[in-house]
Amino acid sequence: MNASVRFLSPAQAARQLGVSAKALRLYEQHGMVTPTRNTVGWRTYGPDDMQRGGDIVALRSLGLSLAQVAGVLRDEPTTLQPALAAHQGVLESRARQLAVTIEKVKGLRARLDHARAPTAEKQAHVQDAGAGAGVEFELPWPWGGELFKLDDIRPLNYIVGPLGSGKTRLALRLAEVLPAASFLSLERARISNGVTARLGADPDLRLRVQQTMADLVGHGANASAALVALLVGLEAQDWAALVVDLVEQGLDLATQQAVAAHLRRRRSDARPLFLLTRSSVILDLPTLGADASIILCPANHSPPTRVAPYPGTPGYEAVSTCLADPAVRARTEGVIAWRPLRQGVRHAVRPANVGNKSQGSG
Repeated sequence: MNASVRFLSPAQAARQLGVSAKALRLYEQHGMVTPTRNTVGWRTYGPDDMQRGGDIVALRSLGLSLAQVAGVLRDEPTTLQPALAAHQGVLESRARQLAVTIEKVKGLRARLDHARAPTAEKQAHVQDAGAGAGVEFELPWPWGGELFKLDDIRPLNYIVGPLGSGKTRLALRLAEVLPAASFLSLERARISNGVTARLGADPDLRLRVQQTMADLVGHGANASAALVALLVGLEAQDWAALVVDLVEQGLDLATQQAVAAHLRRRRSDARPLFLLTRSSVILDLPTLGADASIILCPANHSPPTRVAPYPGTPGYEAVSTCLADPAVRARTEGVIAWRPLRQGVRHAVRPANVGNKSQGSG
């Protein structure tokens, strides 16, 4: 034993690694560490043992079993990847189960808040608040026609995704397949004559828009043509489901905040809305309730998925990276995506407020 190298007792080594002395003995039993024995036969842990112990603790902190850790340490290049992949699958499954449980708890709390407490025998089977009918259809381009099934449509359904992910085409397809659905395009604020004519021809609609506008202004919104056009679509009575392209289009920060809060105050039995957004104000993840859901269109054009609004759940980080505050969004106003013109040549799609509505927001 080199006298210049410090060797630690089991108690000292365990304390430095942040584990128990019993854990060190388990590591030894699995052949992962082999402490040196001093002249009287006591275990001592040198620098190499402590390095190996640190590796074991780090791998264990990821949730790997002792057997998996032992395999990784024996043959790291070929064992670590499948071990981590398998463990990731387990963690994601647990995250999905936890997200479902959280949704049920939130639904139960919502019922209790409205003095509709379920009986004891029904509490274990409480359904998500706002859960509704589902829809099933084949996905359009850029997908390959995969079957997409959306269960329990909520009153608020947010559609997000990076530029070029196909979220606008998904939204248009939803507007086609949902019964009595309507699509509110980015052209809504530009067709001012149509908005004015519609308000003039429908006094009840005009009154609802005026009342909602007054409520929003009272909560800090700034009246504008873009807000009027949005409210005309939201307050119309000729749709059973409404799909809105980029809710935040033309709205400043204060108005987005007021609109987002107004939408969250809607009744849980209200007609479903599908809201495309890239605004972290419109889709404020921490404020989502059980009556809302998120549909993510991935950048790689794999099928859209439902994402639970809780950190750590599958897809949550991808959703958060698709959102930005209004100041950041303003810098890319009108930028849609790059789209192939012909092989080897690409061109920019025109801004959202130029051209026809089919271009959408990506």
